[in-house]
Amino acid sequence: MSDFTGPTGASIAAAYALAKERYAAIGVDTDAAIEKALTVPVSLHCWQGDDVQGFEVTESASGGGIMATGNFPGRARNGEELRQDLDTVLQLLPGAHRLNLHAFYAETDGKRVDRDALEPAHFSRWMDWSKASSVALDFNPTFFAHPKADDGFTLSHADAGIRSFWVQHGIACRKIAMAMAQNQDSPCVINHWIPDGAKDLPADRWSPRRRLVESLDAMLSDDASIDPALCVDAVESKLFGIGSEAYVVGSAEFYQSYALQRGILYCLDMGHFHPTETIHDKLSSLMQFHERVLMHVSRPIRWDSDHVVILNDDLAAVFQELVRGCALDRVFVALDFFDASINRVGAYVTGTRAVRKALLAALLEPVAWLQSLEQEGRGAEKLGLMEDLKVMPLGAVWDMLCEKAGVPAGAGWIAEMQRYAEAVQAKRGL
Repeated sequence: MSDFTGPTGASIAAAYALAKERYAAIGVDTDAAIEKALTVPVSLHCWQGDDVQGFEVTESASGGGIMATGNFPGRARNGEELRQDLDTVLQLLPGAHRLNLHAFYAETDGKRVDRDALEPAHFSRWMDWSKASSVALDFNPTFFAHPKADDGFTLSHADAGIRSFWVQHGIACRKIAMAMAQNQDSPCVINHWIPDGAKDLPADRWSPRRRLVESLDAMLSDDASIDPALCVDAVESKLFGIGSEAYVVGSAEFYQSYALQRGILYCLDMGHFHPTETIHDKLSSLMQFHERVLMHVSRPIRWDSDHVVILNDDLAAVFQELVRGCALDRVFVALDFFDASINRVGAYVTGTRAVRKALLAALLEPVAWLQSLEQEGRGAEKLGLMEDLKVMPLGAVWDMLCEKAGVPAGAGWIAEMQRYAEAVQAKRGL
């Protein structure tokens, strides 16, 4: 018998009945919370499954400052293996999901196709999988791991020819995102992140940012073939990266302003700010002015290291803010982490379930009561209730959520991961 046997059947029902009674005593409907928690889509990221390697036919994969560390066996080596892993992951996850693809996961049948020449046909297998699995796709241009990104600059490069190449890549990717949206009859969020920046102090911070505005405008210019309601553009800021520790062209201030003025999404990544800075307090500020935002859920440790997400205070606070502000329907939730030191299916499932748990926990708060206590100046009562909520029986409600979704509750999914690792991943080698 496996050591990882989760609760089932009668034990889940019995624990949930008690939990439901406890939450009802503070005015929370657990059935409604479960129903809502299952409907919020979470966009999984393809790059956890293969360590951000991509499937390009190329002699070089340099440039860009993105690195997954570790050598755990079983990495997906092609699209077929990655989709097989994702199918297994999805069987272990409750709720609605999407899949977030990067451009260098194109499948070109052994032919070298540079990024400015990518077409929807190079993602036809992904779109077929999307249809078959009922999992809608999101998309990202890949502005890294390419010879034309070797010196750390792409859309803001001083060389007009290099800038033009990357602009054309972005245009090609928007057409691909549009094709994905039409294929799935659902909007495709396309997120534009570039690594541009300097390792040490620059003498000119102005020119690269002027060039970036010009490149973005050219890349996102009106195109009759692109419906902005279906191809939903976003821009993502970053504080620093490997090789751009001193200066990042696309800073938070830059992209917040650009997105607001141009009417596109701003992307907040949980790891793209100062090491002691979290994003939950930013949401209520930004969303006074930005109608919608894209949120990348990650877990930085000392820097933007994209560790597997866990149910920690930072994650809980993000979803508390969204629920308390009635803003869940204004946020696109996507994952962004990668760990090559552990089983990759396990990384996916741990991180994604943590996000859904944080969402459920936020929906189990008596928000109206907490806010009324604050408005009445009853700070001690509010703080005391917030503290008591931390030890409410969330686990019993979570197990019932999993039961209703038809996936293993508790740690039961770990045994399924182990079986898949032995039957499939172990045969791939490193």
